[in-house]
Amino acid sequence: MLLLTLVDQVRRALNSICLNTAEGFGTSGRNGNCRLRFESARGSLYEAQSGLRVAVAWGYFTTEQVAPTLAALDAIAKRLYGLARR
Repeated sequence: MLLLTLVDQVRRALNSICLNTAEGFGTSGRNGNCRLRFESARGSLYEAQSGLRVAVAWGYFTTEQVAPTLAALDAIAKRLYGLARR
């Protein structure tokens, strides 16, 4: 049951990354809301990374299994940081 809850939380965080990024582009240049959306997306990204690390700590996955996903999320985090600074 704990795994299903964790999976749901990570899934919602990943969806939030996409949705907040899209909203950031949609509000580009209006009241600084764009930057806040990109920062919110980055927060959701860190939440997803943490969820994956918890799953490893609980023994549901190995470090090797989640390493490619964590690396991809690191690359996305750098892009979001750049978007938030623009």
